[in-house]
Amino acid sequence: MKKLLFLFLFSIPFSSTAQESDLGNWLIYIGSKKVDKKWNIHHEVQYRNYNAIGDLEQLLLRTGIGYNLTENNNNLLLGYGYILSQNYIDNTDDKIDINEHRIFQQFITKQKIGRVSVQHRYRFEQRWVEDNFKLRFRYFLALGIPLNNPTMTDGTVYLSSYNEIFLNTEGNVFDRNRLYGGVGYKVNSSLRFELGYMNQFLNNGNRDQINLLTFANF
Repeated sequence: MKKLLFLFLFSIPFSSTAQESDLGNWLIYIGSKKVDKKWNIHHEVQYRNYNAIGDLEQLLLRTGIGYNLTENNNNLLLGYGYILSQNYIDNTDDKIDINEHRIFQQFITKQKIGRVSVQHRYRFEQRWVEDNFKLRFRYFLALGIPLNNPTMTDGTVYLSSYNEIFLNTEGNVFDRNRLYGGVGYKVNSSLRFELGYMNQFLNNGNRDQINLLTFANF
């Protein structure tokens, strides 16, 4: 079962259709280093492609330091992100680089409802996009449901879903909304993998993504 799931996770994103299908691929690593019972260091890399791979849409690097208000359930975090976006110029095959530096504050709270794990994340961002300064609020709601075990113990296959809405403080208030569903495998308390499909709703349309995620805690 482990080998089949591992091959499934790593084969689909690279067999996705090319850019003409408007199906992108995001490779995501999210890690957390526990300093002690109260403090943790967050680190994250996202490599986003317009197609299966090799046509960079965005590179996102994010880090931060978090503090647990209660063990494992409520975490405050102050973070920094660097984002390189490569946007296509209209009606051409040429791209333009957009650099963004971002400071953010977030609060994560978790709870259990029967077998279902629920996570809320509230994030406020201060964004320096080239010469423009912007503010944005994000709300993220995620659900996790174990399939082959009553709880998320080692060796658990699980379903995962989330919805995240992005709101600007000026201009168009609605920025985007991300709706995601996937399947994951928890190897142990330190490592899990997840493969999912995300639809991103934008002001000027929408875009589909295949997401491959790795979560590491150590």
